[in-house]
Amino acid sequence: MLLRAEGLGKRLGGRWVLHEISLEVASGEMVGIIGPNGSGKSTLLSCLVGEKKADTGQVWLRGRPLAEMGAKERARQIAVLAQEEVGEIYFTVKGIVEMGRHPHLGRWPWLGERDERIVADVLRQTDSQHLAERIFAGLSGGEKQRVSLARALAQEPVLLVLDEPTAYLDLKYQFALLNWIKQWQASCGLTVIMVLHDLNLAAQYCDRLLVLKQGRIVRQGTPHEVIVPEMVEAVYGMSPIVVEHPLLGVPQVLLTAMQAQENGEERER
Repeated sequence: MLLRAEGLGKRLGGRWVLHEISLEVASGEMVGIIGPNGSGKSTLLSCLVGEKKADTGQVWLRGRPLAEMGAKERARQIAVLAQEEVGEIYFTVKGIVEMGRHPHLGRWPWLGERDERIVADVLRQTDSQHLAERIFAGLSGGEKQRVSLARALAQEPVLLVLDEPTAYLDLKYQFALLNWIKQWQASCGLTVIMVLHDLNLAAQYCDRLLVLKQGRIVRQGTPHEVIVPEMVEAVYGMSPIVVEHPLLGVPQVLLTAMQAQENGEERER
């Protein structure tokens, strides 16, 4: 088991936002975390990678307590693409991606031939090579997201953790980015944990899904076990039609126009 968490709890602003979260992630697995806004998804990711200290429970990576690892050791194994990375950073795109190699450098802070080759490879594989000399701050949101992914992949992590990686991306690049991740997973044995809002994308790309509501796990399993009408209604307050994708055979959620508005008006009454 690559990653294991037991009994994770976290308080923010005087209230518990995570309650007794336990999960296991196997090597080479792609796990999606889904749930409504405010359910604790981003906080859970932060606790799983050691960016935030849980108030209860513990996380193990490759059998070792994550809390015993220093920041550089964690960075050699875990790469994180967070929502807030899409910001005003005045470095070139190539410079941003080169930062992904820093955890692997020795006492001298310059890149060797292998590091340069890895940077060039991930720029090409994320369709970002033509941006290499552009200033990161001047890119569109979608371009920044692709470059941030390239930086994360340049770390050569065993675990890639992504918080809403398809944010800021148009339809074409949502699928392109997830395809890149899936290809890296297959070719390198990469393990992936990611937060997604789109249930249909989650069902198409993830091996297993975990559903959070109000900081608690309410369901987990394969897409077929998780993406069912009763889950969508209980967690999201919507009555969906769940159909099978005609090519992939995975569940897909259809909603009826005006339903969200009607549900909101009913709650107000």
